[in-house]
Amino acid sequence: MKKRSVKSLALTSVVAVAVMLVLIPFFWMITTSFMKSGESFSYPPRFWPKAFTIQQYQILFQRLHFLRDFLNSFAVASLMTVSSLFINSLAGFAFAKYNFKARRFMFTSFLVTMVIPGQVGMLPVFLILRQMGMLNTYWGLILPGTVSAFSIFFFRQYMSTIPTDLIDSARIDGCGDFKIYWRIMLPLARPALVTLGLFTFLGTWNDFMWPLIVMNKDSMYTLPVALANLMGEHAPDTELMMAGSVVTTLPVMILFLALQKSYVSGLVAGSLKE
Repeated sequence: MKKRSVKSLALTSVVAVAVMLVLIPFFWMITTSFMKSGESFSYPPRFWPKAFTIQQYQILFQRLHFLRDFLNSFAVASLMTVSSLFINSLAGFAFAKYNFKARRFMFTSFLVTMVIPGQVGMLPVFLILRQMGMLNTYWGLILPGTVSAFSIFFFRQYMSTIPTDLIDSARIDGCGDFKIYWRIMLPLARPALVTLGLFTFLGTWNDFMWPLIVMNKDSMYTLPVALANLMGEHAPDTELMMAGSVVTTLPVMILFLALQKSYVSGLVAGSLKE
């Protein structure tokens, strides 16, 4: 009993230290964003401002148009999430519940694309978008990411666990294929929708490389690109950069914490069936 208590105490201590190491940089980022310019360079280093000020946030939103960049990120991430969930869940439903010609070959082909790094396809996708005149447009950011092999695989795995008898009963009652998908499969697949929606939203919100390639207008920058430009133009102003980092990271952290229960249950359920 005593050995078990010692092991439990040691494990708790290790976890506590790990949590502190992760949280301290975030805590410093938030407190520094409320400092006056230059205060973070004081010695010894400060973890708490002498007097809280929102000066850095005023500069961000009034002079540097960070609200515009925030709305750009929110619009792109939201449209990407909604369109991706609809298309990928529809494909996952088809692969899970319908037998059709070349089904196995098509599904295996999707899985093979998962081992190809995304950077490999950036150049051909960029050239296609340029030919279509979709550079410097929101659709140029959104369309290439709406179909995901991983998302289709995940939805297929999850929907395979839903009894086929429900679909047969719905057909007897006169439901068509799309109505079965919309009225039966989607409500039952809510944990999977939340999990993939969170993945997609966070991935799009934090994406830096693709918006940097597609966009060259300041008015259409998303937050990661705007933050990178901020670091380039105001490198000595640590407090201003930390305020920009808070605006970029805090919304998605809150979103993740709010949806973590559904996120975890979706991950567990989606991994139960082959």
